[in-house]
Amino acid sequence: QLLARIAPGIIQVAALLASLLALERLFRDDLQDGSLEQLMLLPVPLPAVVLAKVLAHWAVTGLPLIMLSPLVALLLGMDVYGWKIMALTLLLGTPALGFLAAPGVGLTAGLRRGGVLLGILVLPLSVPVLIFAAAAMDAASMHLPADGYLAVLGALLAGSATLSPFATAAALRLSVQ
Repeated sequence: QLLARIAPGIIQVAALLASLLALERLFRDDLQDGSLEQLMLLPVPLPAVVLAKVLAHWAVTGLPLIMLSPLVALLLGMDVYGWKIMALTLLLGTPALGFLAAPGVGLTAGLRRGGVLLGILVLPLSVPVLIFAAAAMDAASMHLPADGYLAVLGALLAGSATLSPFATAAALRLSVQ
């Protein structure tokens, strides 16, 4: 009973922490070995490269969470409708977290201990995703419609996927200089 009630918060915080663990090294290795400068010289626009790197990061961190969601739902005592909403919130929320964090990663790529600063930059941006995803899962646990929450998550994903590559490319150009 208690576990099913706190499940939305647990799942969304776990998704955020899994994303943040790997985000710190998203561009740092490329900057240190000089391949980031080579990527900037390609005829492909830098925002397209950033988009590909963030999607690859999501495939490594977010996709396994979605694939494990049936097991997590079973362990937390959720029903099928709750599991579907949980999978949808993870499908919409985890890439949005990656896109929202990418400009902060670009800014802190050249710093030695940028992890703390990255957390300070990223956590306020990730709060809306966590709130709406947890609210959608909470509504699903009470068998209420969660369409509005999912629509807001979709809008956050669309907005962040559209704007984040350009902001991240600008931040990376600053980090390289």
